Amino acid sequence: MAILSGSLSVRRYRAAGTVPDDFRTSYTDSLNDNAWREPREWVPGIEAVGWCQVHNLLETDFTDLNRWLYNEYVVAALRVDKKALPGKLFRAYLDQRVGAWCQENGARKAPARIKAEIKEQLEAELLLKTLPRVATYEFCWNLAEGQVLFHASGERPNDAFRKAFRQTFGIALLPWSPLDFLADDPATAAALEVQGLSDLRSPEHA
Repeated sequence: MAILSGSLSVRRYRAAGTVPDDFRTSYTDSLNDNAWREPREWVPGIEAVGWCQVHNLLETDFTDLNRWLYNEYVVAALRVDKKALPGKLFRAYLDQRVGAWCQENGARKAPARIKAEIKEQLEAELLLKTLPRVATYEFCWNLAEGQVLFHASGERPNDAFRKAFRQTFGIALLPWSPLDFLADDPATAAALEVQGLSDLRSPEHA
């Protein structure tokens, strides 16, 4: 829960959209609809992405507003899970299974179709026994000012966050430069924009 208690390495965004009057109801529904869920079937290397509470990554129910809405601030986390099998160990298991099939069927080599079936079955078996790698990335959204802080600087989590944010809230996120804080001064903002240093237009005109 670093976003509520500790120092942060963040990226800043501005929310390019309007918050609806019924956001308490609509955002509750949207967060629940896009909350993290256990996949019906795990696929090696494929990420399972969804929202969770900042208090505990196992909490994915947003019905209680007091758990994610603090005055005008929305605080939640993006959970990203991925399962991967250790390559060397998997190949050893696969060779063993294929070798057993060849011995049972009196064959020197397993056909490609048989080997593919054995591989698929082995992946499914081992993935059930494998815990996922879990990452959580917290965010804070100031609804009144349209500022969003995302607690990650890497490109992959930020790409996933922007996509999930737009899918959930119907609002695009635009990078927020330190120069954007000068937007309160129209003359300075206009001068910087003319120089090509920043586009400080309001989100509805962006």
